[in-house]
Amino acid sequence: MVNCLCLNPFISVSSTVACTSHTVRSRQHLAPQKSVDLALGYRNPLGYGFGFGLRGSLHEMVSSRFKGVAVMTDDKSTISSTEEYLENIGIFSIDPSLKPYKDHFKYRLKRYVDQKKLIEEYEGGLEEFAKGYLKFGFNREEGGIVYREWAPAAQEAQIIGDFNGWDGSNHQMEKNQFGVWSIKIPDADGNPAIPHSSRVKFRFRHGDGVWVDRIPAWIKYATVDPNRFAAPYDGVYWDPPLSERYEFKYPRPPKPKAPRIYEAHVGMSSSEPRINSYREFADEILPRIRANNYNTVQLMAVMEHSYYASFGYHVTNFFAVSSRSGTPEDLKYLIDKAHSLGLQVLMDVIHSHASNNITDGLNGFDVGQTSQDSYFHTGDRGYHKLWDSRLFNYANWEVLRFLLSNLRWWLEEFKFDGFRFDGVTSMLYHHHGINIAFTGDYNEYFSEATDVDAVVYLMLANSLIHSILPDATVIAEDVSGMPGIGQQVSDGGIGFDYRLAMAIPDKWIDYLKNKNECTWSMKEISWSLTNRRYTEKCVSYAESHDQAIVGDKTVAFLLMDEEMYSGMSCLVDPSPIVERGIALQKMIHFITMALGGEGYLNFMGNEFGHPEWIDFPREGNGWSYEKCRRQWNLVDTNHLRYKFMNAFDRAMNLLDDKFSFLASSKQIVSSADDEDKVIVFERGDLIFVFNFHPENTYEGYKVGCDLPGKYRVALDSDAGEFGGHGRVGHDVDHFTSPEGIPGVPETNFNNRPNSFKVLSPARTCVVYYRVEESQEEGSNNSLVGREDTSAAVDVAKIPDKSASIKSEDNSNLDGVKHTLT
Repeated sequence: MVNCLCLNPFISVSSTVACTSHTVRSRQHLAPQKSVDLALGYRNPLGYGFGFGLRGSLHEMVSSRFKGVAVMTDDKSTISSTEEYLENIGIFSIDPSLKPYKDHFKYRLKRYVDQKKLIEEYEGGLEEFAKGYLKFGFNREEGGIVYREWAPAAQEAQIIGDFNGWDGSNHQMEKNQFGVWSIKIPDADGNPAIPHSSRVKFRFRHGDGVWVDRIPAWIKYATVDPNRFAAPYDGVYWDPPLSERYEFKYPRPPKPKAPRIYEAHVGMSSSEPRINSYREFADEILPRIRANNYNTVQLMAVMEHSYYASFGYHVTNFFAVSSRSGTPEDLKYLIDKAHSLGLQVLMDVIHSHASNNITDGLNGFDVGQTSQDSYFHTGDRGYHKLWDSRLFNYANWEVLRFLLSNLRWWLEEFKFDGFRFDGVTSMLYHHHGINIAFTGDYNEYFSEATDVDAVVYLMLANSLIHSILPDATVIAEDVSGMPGIGQQVSDGGIGFDYRLAMAIPDKWIDYLKNKNECTWSMKEISWSLTNRRYTEKCVSYAESHDQAIVGDKTVAFLLMDEEMYSGMSCLVDPSPIVERGIALQKMIHFITMALGGEGYLNFMGNEFGHPEWIDFPREGNGWSYEKCRRQWNLVDTNHLRYKFMNAFDRAMNLLDDKFSFLASSKQIVSSADDEDKVIVFERGDLIFVFNFHPENTYEGYKVGCDLPGKYRVALDSDAGEFGGHGRVGHDVDHFTSPEGIPGVPETNFNNRPNSFKVLSPARTCVVYYRVEESQEEGSNNSLVGREDTSAAVDVAKIPDKSASIKSEDNSNLDGVKHTLT
């Protein structure tokens, strides 16, 4: 654990930051920004449009004549004058405290504009540039198959495989001046010379005279012999006949107002100790996700990775679907099934690093050549010492083509609806976040430690994604909280739609492991949940896969531990540990959702308090799958208490589905009382009351609100269907009383112009909605706490507020407002 303190009111960094397998953080004082000269080394290896490699001299020529040229920074804005634009970057009007770093922003934005202009001039535009998979790898062209591979370090090259008995002597490839090897293999008797689903590899001789076999970099499928221990992967030529190709039947669903994300790993989604398939996940797990009212699925470990226990983060084949769970057509079936259920599908994309595996992965193309002729940097800059993986050279023309084409491939071929970019912190800084505890000091973000090459790549990536799919959702896994990461590229930002609020789960782990419940600070909890940059959206989560991996525990397991094995039966009274655990599991997840961001994420199984941890098959556990699965039987067994946590999770999501509070900019913490252990806040038109006190129940507890009128219970964690005691009356009308002088906040109650009184039992959270006059008649029944657990919120009796979200009319409300008393 590393402590960090937020020093800047604009920045989203919270108090405790933990190390995970693919996000590393630490502490260091950084030097101020200095000018950095970078060798670009651009090339067009196919030679389309011009007959020479694009190098530094040409870049300088383009840059020198670039002033005043109209360029597109994204699809929504055209900049008429580059110089004028660079002097009036929009992000400074959003956050004036960034102005001292204007030179940094001008430098990186000009780098982006110049790079995009070069791509437009020599490749026909960013979208055309990102169609590399139509030229590289294997593609059908008239009368045969054409295979191309960028391997400038190779001296000779062949294509080998099942089709030629692994003898490439008759299939020698030719190299052009840009380091691209190619060969056209004519059809035989009208049929492709390389049969569909047959194995292939790229064989080349490098400078030492050694011949090596590698999986083609752009391969679209790769498999391994399951009967051979530690067998190498083989590339597979994937071109199924029309009768075997999956055809999408359903359109993409509309983009939700706020994503409620279900993070899932297909392979470990089975209840049995084995690897699950894409089709089984589609048919058996997707309906569960939809039933719990999530609107988005985030799939982990889609890109091929030879080491299963890497959780999918050590990618070997970037264009290939992980073959453990099926074929490319099977994955298409899964995504189409999700779309039919109204679920968007995001992909966990790993462009921050690549597997160090030489035999199976992209690293096998590195044979000691210069960085200009490789996908990766050379020396220390090309190696992540904590991840044991290779780091991309984002300034290389061919690396840009490869990675940008990779994004387009997944969007267009498989109909993904967006991405979660993994390891963004590592990309943004030359130190990769290692031994850095980000404090909120802007010098930490904008200095010579910033990897501008990577920043420019991410700007290009977000511009491309939103150009191809305007409704795409793109999320950054960034723990540093770099200002502007969630701002539009046209305003000088990096262009992500959301950033993961990674400090929140670390805060909960700190509280659960290190603090007595009686010492929990309501002010610190509310601050940790709301401490984020105004106008830059976050996805909050109480726990993800990081908190479930071996060596750690889920929230439920931290709360109940061994009692989860023996004390979850509804046939006996719950022990104090189980009762406390279920109550806090519900409260922690719900307050994280309601107050922590503009989106919400839950990892597969945590919605019902899945016990234990995740441990992939490895030598240390005897290659067991026992802890690499999800025990759905626990939530499906009616006499076990797991069903209560699942029912509340479903109700949380349904509440947002009805009221769209996550999408509301109105978020006001009116009270965070450390003595009472109560947090009261407004989100949208809802009033939330969280009582974290382990013992005290408050009758007639006064809560502030904005609008006058009559309020009723919308959701109650103490309802019987959620494993509670049913102490809060759902038929009770709560009438407001005016507080102080209208329009004078200091005379109001907790700065709110109205108030009403509620019953607030210990360890409960209750949500209240305002009853409209049109809903008065026939609405005297309880809205929650019904025996029918499929109706956790009575949607028929609650007016739909999603189309008319009110915003707080307060001129001094700069983002999230805290009124702590």
